[in-house]
Amino acid sequence: QVHLLESGGGLVQPGGSLRLSCAASGSIFNINVMRWYRQPPGKERELVAAITSGGITNYSDSVKGRFTISRDNAKNTVYLQMDSLKPEDTAVYYCNADTVTVNYWGKGTLVTVSS
Repeated sequence: QVHLLESGGGLVQPGGSLRLSCAASGSIFNINVMRWYRQPPGKERELVAAITSGGITNYSDSVKGRFTISRDNAKNTVYLQMDSLKPEDTAVYYCNADTVTVNYWGKGTLVTVSS
């Protein structure tokens, strides 16, 4: 069992920055890939960024160059640094842990980009 707790969401103006955190606990040694997803209001959930246990990263085209995913293995935490935020980045952001056999999800944190 893996437990995920997101934090760091909030209200930010366009062009601003936020850093989301996802703290993992439990059977974390089984985690192969950590991902951030988001679900904008009235839309489906979409993949934002991913990072493997070896540190390889991948981003959706919509956030490439603006968002950075990273991990601190000592703290069992994954981060999503979000810069140059746009109103269309408004969404609930979810952390996901992929153990190959099971996917675990956090409860999400709301990011609102608005002036």
